[in-house]
Amino acid sequence: MPTLPGLHHARLPGPAASPSMPPLVLPGEGVPVKGMRLKTWQISPHYHCSIIGTCLTTGELRQLLVKLGEPEARAAGDHALHARGVRLAGEEGTAGKLLNKALDRRHDAIIKRMSKLGDADELRRFWREAYDRGDISGAYWALLSHPATDEKLKRDVFGDVHMLSHLVGSASRLDIARLTDLQRTVEEKDEMIARLERRLEKTGSERDEMRREIARLQEAVIQAGAASAAAEAASRRKASAPSEEAPRSGELAQKLGEVREELRRQQARAEEAEANAAELQRENETLERLLSSEDAADEGAGVKVRGAAEGAILYVGGRRSLYDKLRALADVHGVTLLLHDGGMEDSTTLLPAVLAQAETVLFPVDHISHTAAGIIKRACRESGKSYQPLRSSGISSFVAAIGARG
Repeated sequence: MPTLPGLHHARLPGPAASPSMPPLVLPGEGVPVKGMRLKTWQISPHYHCSIIGTCLTTGELRQLLVKLGEPEARAAGDHALHARGVRLAGEEGTAGKLLNKALDRRHDAIIKRMSKLGDADELRRFWREAYDRGDISGAYWALLSHPATDEKLKRDVFGDVHMLSHLVGSASRLDIARLTDLQRTVEEKDEMIARLERRLEKTGSERDEMRREIARLQEAVIQAGAASAAAEAASRRKASAPSEEAPRSGELAQKLGEVREELRRQQARAEEAEANAAELQRENETLERLLSSEDAADEGAGVKVRGAAEGAILYVGGRRSLYDKLRALADVHGVTLLLHDGGMEDSTTLLPAVLAQAETVLFPVDHISHTAAGIIKRACRESGKSYQPLRSSGISSFVAAIGARG
């Protein structure tokens, strides 16, 4: 429900008087000159509470009291300020005049419009129009201070404002409950973002270390190649040497074979390191897109993936402690996710049936049994379905995999 203007900290009096109740004019009250707008002290004290609570904000009231030299106005609570304002409304002295001036200045525009009206019926129509569009505070003060406003209209208008205070209080309770839920959601999102940032930092460190390892392996390959070339040259020289060099030639040939084998191993390691580095780079880029999205509360924003309409994804193996997070990420991306732990608790005999429900299969190579991996590969080859081994069972590998399918 939208907040109605002018109801800042409204503290309205009790139920309105009955229609038969005569105007409440106390002895000593000023008698207004015909055609002149009423001052606060010329209006029944019955309405002072609602005027202060509805027509002035707490900030404006505090500023007025500070100007009047009230010693505790700066630190006083809202209720104390309101009570002091209600007392001022009944005073005809300097304080009351300043309060009346503050009300007139704040609502000058609507007072000028209402001053053109000459009878209670016109004022009532004006009030209904202002009420319907939510322009309550200015219209309330302008009407109560208008010389043509009769007591019945005052009581009717007071009743409208009094009931609005109940509606606003009810709406405020609902708003507070919604705000509490939103704050809890934001805290959870902030925690998720912090975890992703830590993972991103760790992934960046792993990527840098992998690059250093690749450089070391490349250097080793170069050195091994040079050693192989030298060994081959030495072998050719020894082959043309006298027969007594045959034992030495055999040793060199053996060493050449060892160097070649080491070179093959180093090349294989370099290729594996490059593949891992590329996978880390892809995961890193996916996480960066996730964190740099305009809507940080929406984990996975900016990553396009397949929706449930294009078929489910089966995730086999991994750590069961992460399954809830994987489901949450899949829901955010619009992915239908099926899970099977690869035989830890879920029987592998059920794996083919789950495979039949999925379009593609993901499994982390570091956290799955050989049996489950073999079932997946065999079933996917027979059914023509795709499968993708993941570098690790971490969340970043999963996010990168479903992100790459968009």
